[in-house]
Amino acid sequence: MGRNLRRRASAVAGAAALAAALSTGAAHASSSAGYIGDGYANGSKAVWCVQHLANVVAQQNGRATVAEDSVWGPRTKAQVQWFQSFVGVKSDGIVGPFTGDNLLYRGDSHGGTSGDCFPYVPSDSGLGD
Repeated sequence: MGRNLRRRASAVAGAAALAAALSTGAAHASSSAGYIGDGYANGSKAVWCVQHLANVVAQQNGRATVAEDSVWGPRTKAQVQWFQSFVGVKSDGIVGPFTGDNLLYRGDSHGGTSGDCFPYVPSDSGLGD
């Protein structure tokens, strides 16, 4: 029961942070970031960012992490699908702007608008360039 409560509290806090960020400025996309996943040209830095940021959230929630090897594969896709399910978005394993926003805001110092992952992770919900 305590684990579920912590998970819900984490989800609510993350949603509140994302809502606050969205209400503070005009929408801008990270201009150099394309979608990440099966069938896309997945740059190694973009894949590493997705692996790392998803792993941060996984660790916070008692889930196993994936290798941060910069290679898109079935384990990374499964981690993205878990993350998408965790934040309540369509669990398709593709990192588009909404999943990217959530990764950037729920991750660590590599995320957000000032982190080194921002140019590589798709985002369009007011994060700014």
